[in-house]
Amino acid sequence: MVKNTLSVTDVEACYDQSRILRGVQMDVPENSVVCLLGRNGVGKTTLLKSLMGIVPLSAGNMDLDGSSLNSLSTAERARSGIGYVPQGRDIFANLTVWENLKVSLSIYGKPAQDRVDEVFELFPVLKEMLKRKGGVLSGGQQQQLAIGRALLTSPKLLVLDEPTEGIQPSIIDQIEDAIIYLKKNYDMSILVVEQYLDFAKRISDKFYIMDRGAMLTHGSIDQLTDDLIGKHLTV
Repeated sequence: MVKNTLSVTDVEACYDQSRILRGVQMDVPENSVVCLLGRNGVGKTTLLKSLMGIVPLSAGNMDLDGSSLNSLSTAERARSGIGYVPQGRDIFANLTVWENLKVSLSIYGKPAQDRVDEVFELFPVLKEMLKRKGGVLSGGQQQQLAIGRALLTSPKLLVLDEPTEGIQPSIIDQIEDAIIYLKKNYDMSILVVEQYLDFAKRISDKFYIMDRGAMLTHGSIDQLTDDLIGKHLTV
C-alpha cells in the first residue's frame, strides 16, 4: 500500500465570503513529485496557502505523515516538515545570500548546517555570491536561494509555487536537476504548482488538474495526454 506524505481531504476555503476551494482532495505519495496544474485563478496558490495555514480552511482536513495540520500555525507547519517556496520567492532583499541562508540555520541548527554544502553543490552560484544582497540577484538566482533556504530545513514535503516563472532556461535546467536529485537521494516528497508543461512532465510522477477551486482529474504523469492539456490547460 502506498503511504502518503500529504493527504488533503474535502478541503474548502473562502475569501471574503466567496468559496475558493471546493471539496479538494489530493494525495502526495512518499518520495514522489506531484505537479498541480490549472489555468490562472483556479485556486492553486490558495491551496498552497491553506496548506501553510496562511488561508484558513472552512472545511476538510490536511494531514502530513498521518498527523492533522489543521490546528497548527504557519510556523508550526514549517517546523513539522514543510518547506515552502511561494510565488515571488519572498527572500529578504536587504540581506546577503549568506544572511538569508542563516535564517534557516538559526532555527534548525546542526541538521541545517549539515546540508549547507549540498545546497552549494546543487546551486553553485549561491556560494559564489554569499556576500551579495538578495535584492540584486537575478530572478533565477533568487529562486535558487529560496529553494536552498527551504532545503536547509530538511523538509518532508517541499512545496514550490511556480518555480520556473520568469526564469532563464539555464537555471530552469538546474532546478529540474535539483528536483530529480532530491527525489532520488532523499526521503522527501515535492509538490509543485507549475505552468511550464514540459518541465512538469520531466520532473513529475503524478499530476492533478484544478479548475474553479476543485480537482477535475489526476493520474500518473504519463496519463497527461494532449487531449487533457487542450481541454483543461490551454488558454
